[in-house]
Amino acid sequence: MRVTTTNIFLITFILSSATFVLGADEAYDYRLLSTNRTSTMQKELNEAADAGYRIERVMGGETGFGGSEVVVIMSKSKTSTGKGRYAYKLLATNRTSTMQKELNEAGNEGFLYKDQTVFKSAFGGDEVVVILESDREANSKVSYEYKQLATNRTSTMQKELQEAGDAGFKFLGVSVSKTTFGGREVVTILYKEK
Repeated sequence: MRVTTTNIFLITFILSSATFVLGADEAYDYRLLSTNRTSTMQKELNEAADAGYRIERVMGGETGFGGSEVVVIMSKSKTSTGKGRYAYKLLATNRTSTMQKELNEAGNEGFLYKDQTVFKSAFGGDEVVVILESDREANSKVSYEYKQLATNRTSTMQKELQEAGDAGFKFLGVSVSKTTFGGREVVTILYKEK
């Protein structure tokens, strides 16, 4: 087989084109949001969503210079044109008894759970933070029923999880936090479509 300059050029062009196409699918823009006030995070989430970003993960904890913060990572594909497709709702409470009601109100509006964490706020103590997402371009409006389980005994959580599973609820997330009335609690969130 004779390799000519034209053949080398053609092979190089094909390989570089394939790399360009494959690389385009793997290129992302990221946005990191952080705040020590949960009251401002929902606004920041929705501003980023209006620019085409979508939530990846949330984590609460101590950062080097910010102190105790909620940190959210959002991303979008560099080829994405989906500006404003998603809307976000952030729920934060140090009383797990109020979270159940707030979750179901959001679920009735079509908001689906994305992630949860625990955050030590300046004014509220330890708060359970849940972020939910709604797809504005969804063809049909689906609503969700949420079940929040909170207990300081893991043996009790096992029983409650199994009962929820038997009732058709699917596990979403778990966190451990010190809440106002429950002390140290394991907080689990489950859901099912209505």
